[in-house]
Amino acid sequence: MTPTLRTERLLLEPYTPEDQEDFVTLFQDRRVSQWMGDGPATEAEDRALFGRVFSKVYAQDLFDVWAVRRNGLLIGHAEIKPTDVAQGYEIIYALSPDVWGSGLGTELAEAIVAHGFDTLGLPQVYATVAASNSASLALLNRIGFEFVRDITEEDGSTTHVLTRRRAVQPTRQEPVGPVSDR
Repeated sequence: MTPTLRTERLLLEPYTPEDQEDFVTLFQDRRVSQWMGDGPATEAEDRALFGRVFSKVYAQDLFDVWAVRRNGLLIGHAEIKPTDVAQGYEIIYALSPDVWGSGLGTELAEAIVAHGFDTLGLPQVYATVAASNSASLALLNRIGFEFVRDITEEDGSTTHVLTRRRAVQPTRQEPVGPVSDR
């Protein structure tokens, strides 16, 4: 069951059926959809995708998918799911262009990564980003993602595979004091 997550300014919660129009509006915005999956889709395809969130992803508890809200309004989409690209889990996020540049992308990506590490217990998470998506690449670089490899897509474009590893917690050592012969 997809849990509800909170950040300073965002609420990530499972979608409700009432979110369909806002979901479709977000995914129909070419500024957003050009970076998602295979790129822009038809309105019918986005409605079908929204339906699969309920009929497949939530129904079979496949992975976590969130509606991203700020002040009660749906402003984005987020996921963390298994990926064959890297044999691990990938974060996916999208925000409405009217909130770009406000730091919410960083806040959102950090929340998904923390969920992967702290709740799912993952040793690392991945992201796949179009080489031309400089804003997302800069964001992921700032929060500690590192380059793994490139994928050449069917259309000749390049996708970067990035990873962020969980920080290793130092083991607690007992202090060593003076040794007594007594």
